Amino acid sequence: MSRRNQAVGAYGERCAVRHLIGAGLRPVARNWRCPHGEIDIIAWDGPVLAFCEVKTRRTDDFGTPAEAVVRAKARRLRGLAARWLAETGTTAGEVRFDVVAVRLTGGAPRVEHVKGAF
Repeated sequence: MSRRNQAVGAYGERCAVRHLIGAGLRPVARNWRCPHGEIDIIAWDGPVLAFCEVKTRRTDDFGTPAEAVVRAKARRLRGLAARWLAETGTTAGEVRFDVVAVRLTGGAPRVEHVKGAF
C-alpha cells in the first residue's frame, strides 16, 4: 500500500471515530492487530459491542466503500472479533458488525455508518 493510500485510510479512520463518538458510541480499541489481521474500531453502542470496519474512498470508480467489504473480509472480521473477545476477556450481551464508509470526493468527508452490515 502506498504512503498516500495509508494517509487516506488513516484520515478516514479519524473521520469515522469522530462520527461514531458524535453518534454516542464509545470506542474501546482502534487498529487492534494480531497475526491474523486487524480490526479498525471496536466501540460500545449502549450494551452492544460493535466491531467496525472502516473503508475510505476518494472516488467511486471501483464501487462504494461499503461494497469493498466482501464475504471473505466479513468472515475474517468475525474470527478476529472472537479472538479479541477471548484475549481481552470482554463479555458482551450482543455483538454487531458495522461498516463505516467514508467518501472523500471533494468538500467535507461524507460518513455513512451501516449498523449490522454483516
